[in-house]
Amino acid sequence: MTETFETIRYTADVVCIRNGAVLLIERGWPPHKGQFALPGGHVDPGETSRTAAARELLEETGVHVDPWDLTLIGIYDTPDRDPRGRYVTAAYLVTVPADTTAQAGDDAAAVRWTPLDDTGCLAFDHGEIVAAAQHRHNAPF
Repeated sequence: MTETFETIRYTADVVCIRNGAVLLIERGWPPHKGQFALPGGHVDPGETSRTAAARELLEETGVHVDPWDLTLIGIYDTPDRDPRGRYVTAAYLVTVPADTTAQAGDDAAAVRWTPLDDTGCLAFDHGEIVAAAQHRHNAPF
């Protein structure tokens, strides 16, 4: 029997909604340099995915949220979702006040608020994540 080992990287992404629009970043680095994506990144040692998601949102967009205001959308682990290798992400949803502003920082070349129903083609599987968040956002509680 041959054993195969695979390095799995753990990330967190955020669907940040303001007035029916989602906050997207323009990727400043490969892969998908120049494409729009959700704010997110690696979960650092000692962090939970929830705290990593809030940290990445702040670092990439300047938007501060309490990690406990984030709602888990789901875990995305399709083996080929990232061309760099196996990445598993915990995706979160947060709604911010109408006057929330954002500015590009860290790995983001730019940021923009885009209507939830018109995001266009996003990097990775982020379109699927946004669709799941939109479904959850519109669901009655």
